[in-house]
Amino acid sequence: MPSLPILIVEDDSDLREALTDTLELAGYRTIASDDGSAALAQLRQQKVGLVLSDVQMQPMDGEQLLIQIKIEFPHIPVVLMTAYGVIERAVAALHAGAAHYLPKPFEPDSLLATVAKYMLPAVDDEAVIAEAPGMLALLEVAQRVASSEAAVMITGESGTGKEVLARYMHRHSARASGPFVAINCAAIPEQLLESTLFGHEKGAFTGAANQHIGKFEQAEGGTLLLDEISEMPLPLQAKLLRVLQEREVERVGGKKPIPINIRVLSTSNRDMPAEVAAGRFREDLYYRLNVFPLALPALRDRPDDIVPLARTMLIRHSALAKRRSPSISAAAAAALTAHRWEGNIRELENVMQRALILAPGDEVEPAHLFLPVSRRQELPPVAATVAALHQPQASAPVVPAIADIKSLERQHILDTLKSSGGVRKLAAERLGMSERTLRYKLQQYREEGWQE
Repeated sequence: MPSLPILIVEDDSDLREALTDTLELAGYRTIASDDGSAALAQLRQQKVGLVLSDVQMQPMDGEQLLIQIKIEFPHIPVVLMTAYGVIERAVAALHAGAAHYLPKPFEPDSLLATVAKYMLPAVDDEAVIAEAPGMLALLEVAQRVASSEAAVMITGESGTGKEVLARYMHRHSARASGPFVAINCAAIPEQLLESTLFGHEKGAFTGAANQHIGKFEQAEGGTLLLDEISEMPLPLQAKLLRVLQEREVERVGGKKPIPINIRVLSTSNRDMPAEVAAGRFREDLYYRLNVFPLALPALRDRPDDIVPLARTMLIRHSALAKRRSPSISAAAAAALTAHRWEGNIRELENVMQRALILAPGDEVEPAHLFLPVSRRQELPPVAATVAALHQPQASAPVVPAIADIKSLERQHILDTLKSSGGVRKLAAERLGMSERTLRYKLQQYREEGWQE
């Protein structure tokens, strides 16, 4: 997946060119602007991974640009640079939402280290994040088989991203311009599944007040994904086999077959040969669907992908919450990599949403992950987790326990306000709430005895 560009905002043409050359030699893509107003216009037209802006510019300077970016694009990190910087201005810029403040002159290595720390990766909800060698090899095979018309069965544990891989294959197929239709065979009651798949005519059964076009016809010219195919009842398996063999479908209550032109993909989290041996899945249908098998590995078997996936999830949820995306500390990255992930990518998604709530600042630490030790063990008590959040990394006395969710919310809000330097607007952005709500809650806390 190509990286997002860096927007360089600098009115000095020589320095702008030098910054561009330094970043592009390091492998980054760049776009450039000579003032804040032009930079905002570019941001409204194109996604970027970082804004690198000078402060001393006319007519809109870097600090004014920062304020406007935080209003319109709060998740985009902004790094300010100036030769006239003093500590007070740097602190004010950080309180206003800047990710970092670089005093000029700075060395190229310092610039590159800052960019590497705060740069947002490209986020595509349908992208397959893969850096592990095994996953890269699997994607290469998937891309090759996508160009064929062969039926593919994708197997793997629950939560490994089987539908994401199916969508990836559709996008790389000759049918990419056609529809992608997915149906979860385990989520639809048995008595409705046949009508959902094949459609029905008006009056075909009690309650069929109108004609219904089934999933097979909806996928015409494109791809149909039969998700969790192993959950399909045996009587319906026989009808599905006939549809696949004849390449035509007959609606419930219909009198004539309808030709179909689709590509069928299927997924399962079960051991399909064992299901066949146990008589729960038809052998002839299994071989019809399993022309090309793809086994998706569990997340614990692709450790190189864990942190890239976590970063992508943080960015996505930060954008939804309209707050700046925190980075992942080295200790938190190590904790993520060491975890077993029995719930796979779905579990990781939950953990990163939790971390975004618990991390008061711009970095996720191990305590913010709230990781259980194993699947059998319940999540640690709220009190213990909150105590861990406020403990220094070195051994120190445990912070007094916080007993309930209301107290946890209060502590989280106050910590976020403190990490925002007391700037309520910035704290509200990070918390994903309005300033009015934040003022109301702070008034409640004052009545309970809290003092600013």
